[in-house]
Amino acid sequence: MNKIALVTGATSGIGKATAIMLAKNNYHLIITGRRKDRLDELALTLQNQFNVQTLSLNFDVRNREEVQNIIAQLPENWKNIDILVNNAGLASGLNLIHEADVDDWEKMIDTNIKGLLYISRQIMPLMVNRSKGHIINISSIAGKETYLKGNVYCATKHSVEALTKAMRIDMLPFGIKVTSISPGMVETEFSEVRFHGDKQKAADVYKGLTPLFAQDIADAIEFAITRPSHVNINDILIMPTAQANSSNTHRV
Repeated sequence: MNKIALVTGATSGIGKATAIMLAKNNYHLIITGRRKDRLDELALTLQNQFNVQTLSLNFDVRNREEVQNIIAQLPENWKNIDILVNNAGLASGLNLIHEADVDDWEKMIDTNIKGLLYISRQIMPLMVNRSKGHIINISSIAGKETYLKGNVYCATKHSVEALTKAMRIDMLPFGIKVTSISPGMVETEFSEVRFHGDKQKAADVYKGLTPLFAQDIADAIEFAITRPSHVNINDILIMPTAQANSSNTHRV
Protein backbone atom coordinates (compact mmCIF):
# COMPACT_ATOMS: atom_id res chain seq x y z
CA MET A 1 0.00 0.00 0.00
CA ASN A 2 1.39 3.40 -0.97
CA LYS A 3 2.25 5.87 1.75
CA ILE A 4 1.34 9.56 1.57
CA ALA A 5 3.71 12.54 1.68
CA LEU A 6 2.94 16.25 1.76
CA VAL A 7 5.52 18.64 0.31
CA THR A 8 5.14 22.41 0.66
CA GLY A 9 6.66 24.75 -1.91
CA ALA A 10 6.66 21.97 -4.49
CA THR A 11 6.56 24.13 -7.62
CA SER A 12 10.33 24.45 -8.04
CA GLY A 13 13.78 23.69 -6.67
CA ILE A 14 14.12 21.45 -3.63
CA GLY A 15 10.38 20.98 -3.25
CA LYS A 16 9.94 19.77 -6.81
CA ALA A 17 12.98 17.48 -6.66
CA THR A 18 11.70 16.05 -3.37
CA ALA A 19 8.24 15.38 -4.79
CA ILE A 20 9.77 13.51 -7.72
CA MET A 21 12.02 11.50 -5.38
CA LEU A 22 9.03 10.54 -3.23
CA ALA A 23 7.02 9.52 -6.28
CA LYS A 24 9.91 7.28 -7.37
CA ASN A 25 9.63 5.71 -3.93
CA ASN A 26 5.92 5.03 -4.54
CA TYR A 27 4.49 7.73 -2.29
CA HIS A 28 1.20 9.32 -3.18
CA LEU A 29 1.79 13.07 -3.13
CA ILE A 30 0.04 16.11 -1.71
CA ILE A 31 1.86 19.04 -3.28
CA THR A 32 1.34 22.66 -2.30
CA GLY A 33 2.43 25.99 -3.73
CA ARG A 34 1.34 29.43 -4.85
CA ARG A 35 1.75 28.87 -8.61
CA LYS A 36 -1.19 26.78 -9.76
CA ASP A 37 0.08 26.23 -13.30
CA ARG A 38 3.31 24.72 -12.03
CA LEU A 39 1.47 22.61 -9.45
CA ASP A 40 -0.82 21.18 -12.10
CA GLU A 41 2.11 20.47 -14.41
CA LEU A 42 4.01 18.67 -11.67
CA ALA A 43 0.95 16.66 -10.63
CA LEU A 44 0.53 15.46 -14.20
CA THR A 45 4.21 14.51 -14.44
CA LEU A 46 4.08 12.52 -11.21
CA GLN A 47 0.95 10.67 -12.26
CA ASN A 48 2.16 9.83 -15.75
CA GLN A 49 5.77 8.94 -15.00
CA PHE A 50 5.42 7.19 -11.65
CA ASN A 51 1.81 6.03 -11.55
CA VAL A 52 1.09 7.65 -8.18
CA GLN A 53 -1.91 9.63 -7.05
CA THR A 54 -1.50 13.36 -6.51
CA LEU A 55 -3.49 16.06 -4.78
CA SER A 56 -2.61 19.66 -5.65
CA LEU A 57 -3.35 22.32 -3.04
CA ASN A 58 -2.90 25.86 -4.34
CA PHE A 59 -2.44 28.22 -1.37
CA ASP A 60 0.06 30.41 0.46
CA VAL A 61 1.46 28.94 3.70
CA ARG A 62 1.53 32.48 5.15
CA ASN A 63 -2.27 32.59 5.24
CA ARG A 64 -3.25 30.86 8.49
CA GLU A 65 -6.98 30.74 7.79
CA GLU A 66 -6.41 29.32 4.32
CA VAL A 67 -4.03 26.66 5.66
CA GLN A 68 -6.50 25.63 8.35
CA ASN A 69 -9.46 25.45 5.97
CA ILE A 70 -7.70 23.55 3.21
CA ILE A 71 -6.11 20.94 5.47
CA ALA A 72 -9.39 20.51 7.37
CA GLN A 73 -11.07 19.71 4.06
CA LEU A 74 -8.63 16.97 3.06
CA PRO A 75 -10.50 13.90 1.84
CA GLU A 76 -10.38 11.05 4.36
CA ASN A 77 -8.18 8.94 2.12
CA TRP A 78 -5.54 11.69 2.10
CA LYS A 79 -5.34 12.28 5.87
CA ASN A 80 -2.97 9.43 6.71
CA ILE A 81 0.10 11.52 5.97
CA ASP A 82 3.32 9.63 6.62
CA ILE A 83 5.81 12.35 5.68
CA LEU A 84 5.57 16.13 5.91
CA VAL A 85 8.31 18.07 4.14
CA ASN A 86 8.26 21.68 5.31
CA ASN A 87 10.14 23.07 2.32
CA ALA A 88 8.36 26.36 1.61
CA GLY A 89 10.76 29.16 2.49
CA LEU A 90 12.69 32.07 1.05
CA ALA A 91 15.22 34.84 1.50
CA SER A 92 14.18 38.34 0.55
CA GLY A 93 16.80 41.06 0.30
CA LEU A 94 20.45 41.17 1.33
CA ASN A 95 21.08 44.34 3.29
CA LEU A 96 22.72 45.66 6.41
CA ILE A 97 20.10 45.36 9.13
CA HIS A 98 19.66 49.11 9.61
CA GLU A 99 19.09 49.60 5.86
CA ALA A 100 16.77 46.65 5.20
CA ASP A 101 13.25 46.79 3.85
CA VAL A 102 10.88 45.79 6.65
CA ASP A 103 8.56 44.23 4.07
CA ASP A 104 11.36 41.76 3.32
CA TRP A 105 11.53 40.91 7.01
CA GLU A 106 7.79 40.31 7.17
CA LYS A 107 7.88 38.06 4.11
CA MET A 108 10.67 35.88 5.54
CA ILE A 109 9.20 35.66 9.03
CA ASP A 110 5.72 34.89 7.73
CA THR A 111 6.95 32.19 5.34
CA ASN A 112 9.91 30.58 7.06
CA ILE A 113 8.58 30.53 10.62
CA LYS A 114 4.85 31.10 10.70
CA GLY A 115 4.14 29.20 7.49
CA LEU A 116 6.04 26.17 8.77
CA LEU A 117 4.13 26.37 12.04
CA TYR A 118 0.73 26.76 10.40
CA ILE A 119 1.20 23.64 8.28
CA SER A 120 2.78 21.60 11.05
CA ARG A 121 0.01 22.51 13.50
CA GLN A 122 -2.56 21.01 11.12
CA ILE A 123 -0.62 17.87 10.18
CA MET A 124 0.96 16.88 13.49
CA PRO A 125 -2.35 15.91 15.17
CA LEU A 126 -3.07 13.57 12.25
CA MET A 127 0.29 11.90 12.86
CA VAL A 128 -0.21 11.83 16.64
CA ASN A 129 -3.56 10.06 16.20
CA ARG A 130 -1.75 7.28 14.32
CA SER A 131 1.45 7.33 16.40
CA LYS A 132 3.28 7.44 13.11
CA GLY A 133 4.95 9.99 10.87
CA HIS A 134 8.11 11.81 9.88
CA ILE A 135 8.51 15.59 9.69
CA ILE A 136 11.34 16.99 7.56
CA ASN A 137 12.13 20.68 8.06
CA ILE A 138 14.28 22.33 5.40
CA SER A 139 16.61 24.62 7.31
CA SER A 140 19.92 26.10 6.13
CA ILE A 141 23.54 26.71 7.02
CA ALA A 142 22.02 30.11 7.93
CA GLY A 143 20.29 28.33 10.81
CA LYS A 144 23.64 27.37 12.28
CA GLU A 145 25.70 30.50 11.56
CA THR A 146 25.14 34.13 10.67
CA TYR A 147 26.72 36.07 7.85
CA LEU A 148 27.04 39.65 6.68
CA LYS A 149 23.69 41.10 5.57
CA GLY A 150 21.93 37.78 6.32
CA ASN A 151 20.53 39.04 9.65
CA VAL A 152 16.77 38.33 9.56
CA TYR A 153 16.99 35.41 7.13
CA CYS A 154 19.52 33.81 9.49
CA ALA A 155 17.19 34.54 12.42
CA THR A 156 14.30 32.75 10.70
CA LYS A 157 16.41 29.69 9.95
CA HIS A 158 17.76 29.66 13.52
CA SER A 159 14.07 29.52 14.49
CA VAL A 160 13.56 26.52 12.19
CA GLU A 161 16.45 24.78 13.95
CA ALA A 162 14.94 25.50 17.38
CA LEU A 163 11.48 24.41 16.28
CA THR A 164 12.86 21.18 14.85
CA LYS A 165 14.51 20.34 18.17
CA ALA A 166 11.32 21.26 20.04
CA MET A 167 9.19 19.11 17.73
CA ARG A 168 11.58 16.20 18.22
CA ILE A 169 11.04 16.43 21.99
CA ASP A 170 7.29 16.95 21.85
CA MET A 171 6.71 14.21 19.27
CA LEU A 172 8.93 11.71 21.08
CA PRO A 173 6.14 9.93 23.02
CA PHE A 174 4.20 9.38 19.80
CA GLY A 175 6.96 7.71 17.81
CA ILE A 176 7.11 10.52 15.25
CA LYS A 177 10.45 11.25 13.64
CA VAL A 178 11.67 14.81 13.11
CA THR A 179 14.63 15.76 10.92
CA SER A 180 16.35 18.99 9.95
CA ILE A 181 18.08 19.23 6.56
CA SER A 182 20.44 22.21 6.38
CA PRO A 183 21.91 22.97 2.95
CA GLY A 184 24.61 25.41 2.04
CA MET A 185 24.53 27.07 -1.40
CA VAL A 186 21.93 25.41 -3.64
CA GLU A 187 21.34 26.64 -7.17
CA THR A 188 17.57 27.01 -7.40
CA GLU A 189 15.35 30.09 -7.63
CA PHE A 190 16.56 31.03 -4.14
CA SER A 191 18.95 33.82 -5.14
CA GLU A 192 16.65 35.16 -7.83
CA VAL A 193 13.92 35.52 -5.21
CA ARG A 194 16.37 37.06 -2.73
CA PHE A 195 17.38 39.69 -5.29
CA HIS A 196 13.78 40.38 -6.30
CA GLY A 197 14.11 38.92 -9.80
CA ASP A 198 17.57 40.24 -10.68
CA LYS A 199 18.89 37.29 -12.70
CA GLN A 200 22.41 38.69 -13.03
CA LYS A 201 22.88 39.12 -9.29
CA ALA A 202 21.49 35.64 -8.78
CA ALA A 203 23.90 34.14 -11.33
CA ASP A 204 26.86 35.86 -9.68
CA VAL A 205 26.19 34.04 -6.41
CA TYR A 206 27.25 30.74 -8.00
CA LYS A 207 29.95 32.10 -10.29
CA GLY A 208 33.26 30.24 -10.18
CA LEU A 209 32.08 27.26 -8.13
CA THR A 210 29.82 24.23 -8.32
CA PRO A 211 26.97 24.64 -5.82
CA LEU A 212 24.60 22.01 -4.57
CA PHE A 213 21.60 21.19 -6.72
CA ALA A 214 18.03 20.46 -5.69
CA GLN A 215 18.54 16.75 -6.33
CA ASP A 216 21.36 16.65 -3.77
CA ILE A 217 18.94 17.77 -1.07
CA ALA A 218 16.27 15.34 -2.24
CA ASP A 219 18.90 12.59 -1.93
CA ALA A 220 19.59 13.63 1.67
CA ILE A 221 15.87 13.54 2.44
CA GLU A 222 15.63 10.11 0.84
CA PHE A 223 18.39 8.86 3.12
CA ALA A 224 16.60 10.20 6.21
CA ILE A 225 13.20 8.71 5.37
CA THR A 226 14.52 5.28 4.42
CA ARG A 227 16.23 4.54 7.74
CA PRO A 228 14.79 1.70 9.84
CA SER A 229 11.97 2.53 12.24
CA HIS A 230 14.34 2.64 15.23
CA VAL A 231 16.63 5.21 13.57
CA ASN A 232 15.94 8.97 13.43
CA ILE A 233 18.30 11.31 11.60
CA ASN A 234 18.09 14.44 13.73
CA ASP A 235 20.16 16.73 11.55
CA ILE A 236 21.96 16.76 8.22
CA LEU A 237 24.26 19.65 7.26
CA ILE A 238 25.12 19.38 3.56
CA MET A 239 27.50 21.73 1.76
CA PRO A 240 29.10 22.06 -1.67
CA THR A 241 32.73 20.95 -1.69
CA ALA A 242 33.63 24.52 -2.62
CA GLN A 243 31.94 26.01 0.47
CA ALA A 244 33.37 25.55 3.97
CA ASN A 245 30.77 27.58 5.89
CA SER A 246 28.33 30.42 5.35
CA SER A 247 31.08 32.91 4.49
CA ASN A 248 34.00 30.99 2.98
CA THR A 249 33.95 29.66 -0.58
CA HIS A 250 36.63 28.69 -3.09
CA ARG A 251 36.04 30.11 -6.57
CA VAL A 252 38.10 29.57 -9.70
